[in-house]
Amino acid sequence: MKVVAISQRVDNHPERGEIRDALDQRLCAFLLAAGFIPVPVPNGLDHACLEQWLAAVSPHAIVLSGGNDIGQCPARDLTEQQLLDHARTRRLPVLGICRGMQMLAHWAGGELQPVTGHVRTRHRLSGQIKADVNSFHNLSLASCPPEFEVLAHSEDGEIEAIRHSRLPWQGWMWHPEREADFAAHDVQRIQLLFGESDPT
Repeated sequence: MKVVAISQRVDNHPERGEIRDALDQRLCAFLLAAGFIPVPVPNGLDHACLEQWLAAVSPHAIVLSGGNDIGQCPARDLTEQQLLDHARTRRLPVLGICRGMQMLAHWAGGELQPVTGHVRTRHRLSGQIKADVNSFHNLSLASCPPEFEVLAHSEDGEIEAIRHSRLPWQGWMWHPEREADFAAHDVQRIQLLFGESDPT
């Protein structure tokens, strides 16, 4: 199985004097179900150390996970921006989940906006992706970022999935790992994106 590097959320625990990297175990289970080995990326490494880490791990693809708003955790923002730079240079596949899709847009020069009715609910997607998905976000893309195209909208017109026009990158605003049973369309789509299934 191929290694996939996954960014981690940052949780602050002042009562213990700790700032922790964290990753939902269900996201690791989702990647394992799709046939990949998940490896969490530590936040807080400087540029040179992160490059050494990437060289040692040599990931086949990168997942930008959910959690935290952009700007809330500068160390995480820098880590994910460097992961995207690394992926662009090497043309590695990338999947951005929820905040991860927002980071893709932010990295590409896009803007975010507040959205209502998208927390702890479900949406029916229309567009190139047609599915019923969960929703846990209070920010959305103001518009499609440069060099990306929209793959899906929610019923209220918000952008729910994007794809890069030249790189094997996608963003999904839903959390595939939070389904009681992983959706077959999510497993198949990440396998196709990461080059683990036949597109025909």
